[in-house]
Amino acid sequence: MARSYAALPILAALFGIACLSLMDAFMKGASLAIGAYSAAWLRSTMGAALATPLWLLRGGRWPHRPVLELHVQRGVVSTFMAITFFYALTKLAIAEAIAISFVAPILALYLAHTLLGESIHRAAILAAILGLAGTLVIVGGKISRSTFDNDTMLGLAAILTSAALYAYNFILIRRQSQAAGPLEIAAFHSGVSAMVLGIAAPFLFTAPAIGNLWGIACAAALTVIGAIAIAWAYAREEAQALVPMEYSGFLWASLFGWLFFREKLAVTTIIGAGLIVLGCWIAARRKRTEQAAI
Repeated sequence: MARSYAALPILAALFGIACLSLMDAFMKGASLAIGAYSAAWLRSTMGAALATPLWLLRGGRWPHRPVLELHVQRGVVSTFMAITFFYALTKLAIAEAIAISFVAPILALYLAHTLLGESIHRAAILAAILGLAGTLVIVGGKISRSTFDNDTMLGLAAILTSAALYAYNFILIRRQSQAAGPLEIAAFHSGVSAMVLGIAAPFLFTAPAIGNLWGIACAAALTVIGAIAIAWAYAREEAQALVPMEYSGFLWASLFGWLFFREKLAVTTIIGAGLIVLGCWIAARRKRTEQAAI
């Protein structure tokens, strides 16, 4: 029974990542049609409209100031993380974007050292080297192919920016999940993002066609479901145990990229993703060994 219970956060995280990977596919189509900004704002607005009533019906109350500040901080970080990621999806294959974003957990190790005072061990340094090597393999593969152009450079810059923000997001979600429930987190996650992006709506918003609106609605629902599942998992398990689950997203991204957009998977992308995953597995394995010894 104990083992079964211990597996539940892992399964919840895997389910949440699958939902968010499918959401990425819907958002790539919407971003190509109406732009990353408009697609992101509509997704956040719809997500808030879905999550907020559920939170209130479950007895949700306005959070205390420290928790509210945490919600706002993560909402702002997630906003720019998402919009740079969705922009990158318009320039790169989904699997390539996901693979490069895998450097985020490695960056999170160093942010944990800076922000949380955690020690950096040799395994973390090796993980960082492998992560950098994997990223260079993927980028090198893009450079060696004839498809490398200015749009690809913009896509790479956007996904690396998103990965850096995603690394900080790992720190915030662990703190947030300890201070609030999954529905509250989902409601504020979408709500803060909708308000931040809404500032530029009078100038940048492009109205979508009905078909694109349906896709964005699906993306919003998947965002809320995925956010709830991941918040529930992070409230019950440490980040280092759940971070490696992020790499299941590469399999989903490869599948959805092929199904939705007929994207081919380059050998260099597979090799690069493998190096990054290996680096994070080494770091996670060292952490689990330390915990077992306590």
